[in-house]
Amino acid sequence: MAVRLDEMDRKILAELQEDAAQSLDEIARKVGSSKTPVWNRIRRMREQGVILRQTALLDAEALGLEACFFVLIRTSEHEAEWQRKFLKALRERPEVMEAHRLAGDIDYILKVRVANARAYDTFYQALISEVRIYNVTALLSMEEIKATTVLPL
Repeated sequence: MAVRLDEMDRKILAELQEDAAQSLDEIARKVGSSKTPVWNRIRRMREQGVILRQTALLDAEALGLEACFFVLIRTSEHEAEWQRKFLKALRERPEVMEAHRLAGDIDYILKVRVANARAYDTFYQALISEVRIYNVTALLSMEEIKATTVLPL
């Protein structure tokens, strides 16, 4: 169920999404409020689960992770034990940036960030050694056109 947010909450969230390292004073000035009410709203939105955590965004290429693969997975297995093993394997692999279960012909899509094709193959070999998978298709992203963590408010 969606949390009810007013315009001030949305302004605060927009500022936090832009740069969560800003001081409370700076956020308050930008949204036209004072420090204490802004802090109270932030605290409330944390308690409500609107704000999950604060983190730093890193440049993958600067860290040598130049290859981004989208991995399409089809499985013939749908038992609870297979799914438990599969999800555990995904959660334990730091290369998996995102994983989604899909409707349609493809069962899962993964976003995998690695140094190069050889590193992807190492990831792939490890994954298929842990869990039986019917079909895997890996698509190499040639260019990242848009990537954001900012949610529309």
